[in-house]
Amino acid sequence: MNHLVRDAGLSGEIACDSAGTSSYHIGSPPDRRMTIAAKAQGIDLVGQARQFVRSDFEEFDLILAMDRENYEEICSVDRAGTHRDKVRLMCNFCTRHTLKEVPDPYYGGEEGFNQVIDLLMDACEGLLNYVIREKELVRR
Repeated sequence: MNHLVRDAGLSGEIACDSAGTSSYHIGSPPDRRMTIAAKAQGIDLVGQARQFVRSDFEEFDLILAMDRENYEEICSVDRAGTHRDKVRLMCNFCTRHTLKEVPDPYYGGEEGFNQVIDLLMDACEGLLNYVIREKELVRR
């Protein structure tokens, strides 16, 4: 997403971050296999893993989950349900793919990572268009 935001010249207006629902890899760089798959698409992955925290609901306008399990885990952090309308499934923004959830690439070999990058590019393009439309509605 940051790649597309940067290409659109919107880095100063749209902030994106990534967080997991578990604490397994906190502080680790992006997975080597995903980094290779992204690089093949001209995308440089940077950053380090962190865990989703309650304050992310205040910090971000949208919270995107890769699958239904992550969706439920994120919603469970918001016990009162105050921010539930901010939580969406990433694949809801796809325009070319019909998958409802992002599959876990870790067991699909190299092709699994390539498939996920392709799926996420579709979803991120749709998401960026959605954010741009929403931002323009606010300006009217």
